[in-house]
Amino acid sequence: MAEPEPSDSLENQAGKVQEAQDSDSDTEGGAAGGEAEMDFLRNFFSQTLSLGTQKERLLDELTLEGVARYMQSERCRRVICLVGAGISTSAGIPDFRSPSTGLYANLEKYHLPYPEAIFEIGYFKKHPEPFFALAKEFYPGQFKPTVCHYFMRLLKEKGQLLRCYTQNIDTLERVAGLEPEDLVEAHGTFHTSHCISPLCRREYSLSWMKEKIFSDVIPKCEKCQSVVKPDIIFFGENLPARFFSCMQSDFQKADLLIIMGTSLQVQPFASLIGKAPLSTPRLLINKEKTGQRDPFLGMMLGLGGSMDFDSKKAYRDVAWLGDCDQGCLALADLLGWKKELEDFVRKEHARIDAQSGSGAPNPTTSTSQRKSPPPAKEAARTTTEGEKTQ
Repeated sequence: MAEPEPSDSLENQAGKVQEAQDSDSDTEGGAAGGEAEMDFLRNFFSQTLSLGTQKERLLDELTLEGVARYMQSERCRRVICLVGAGISTSAGIPDFRSPSTGLYANLEKYHLPYPEAIFEIGYFKKHPEPFFALAKEFYPGQFKPTVCHYFMRLLKEKGQLLRCYTQNIDTLERVAGLEPEDLVEAHGTFHTSHCISPLCRREYSLSWMKEKIFSDVIPKCEKCQSVVKPDIIFFGENLPARFFSCMQSDFQKADLLIIMGTSLQVQPFASLIGKAPLSTPRLLINKEKTGQRDPFLGMMLGLGGSMDFDSKKAYRDVAWLGDCDQGCLALADLLGWKKELEDFVRKEHARIDAQSGSGAPNPTTSTSQRKSPPPAKEAARTTTEGEKTQ
């Protein structure tokens, strides 16, 4: 279900159209009333579809080069990144929906009624064992951030990152050096855990939960003995309040959206691409084009701002198709940041290895990209503000 919009319902809007039509009969020849009706309809479709008159073209070219030139201009000061599972696959964490390598395609051993059940809160409360068995495979601390993560860190260092909105639950944005205030973890995080009893809700740390999971013990609250769940958002749960509060203020300030590694199929996260001003350029770095919707369907669902890469009316959307790390390197190269980014990745990975006492090579240290991984991430969810559903 789509996130409710603050504007009037379709029924109320239709009623206003009827009122405008009724008022026509009171005007001379209905001309003035007809004009008012058309103005209303223009405003309605502008609000609903994010189609307005302020479509200033800020990119001199709808290419990665055009985006890079724009980023180097005075017009581009605040960048919002919207990221999904595709930015972590080169770290060894698979996405959810790839046909053979994705998480949902490899859950047979857990004997689930259907793949998504492993992330449903109702199923978890009755059968927590499959989730915790899976969590052991992709628990934070076993993977290093990718080139994409460090590109966002570099944006922060350059003073251009307004916020990173992530669907991922692997905490790699934090490991890469983004601070909590830089992040909106839309689908929650493993960073903290809480007792699921509404009467208790005791909080537990990442290290406490890790010790339980790797001891093959179902984590139980030390106070009330209810199950303790990481603070990731399951189907049927509310998104964090921070998602909605930051969304209200961030997007009207955005000079650029960079969308990476996400299918843009999950609401309300996918609707974020329509929250920025109509002139704000949007760059998609992904293996395929996403975010393109039928305008009428978008209107009926209350989802505005669909991406337009190919039509004659395209004026702000750019798609770079391929591996996300390679896309970030290509953009960094155009910005003159490539060597800085590559050095940053090597330095940070060496630091992580030293801290963990591991000399194991990292899949992304040399900016090489594993095309297809082994076990999990982007907790795919569809929600309203009050409820999370598939």
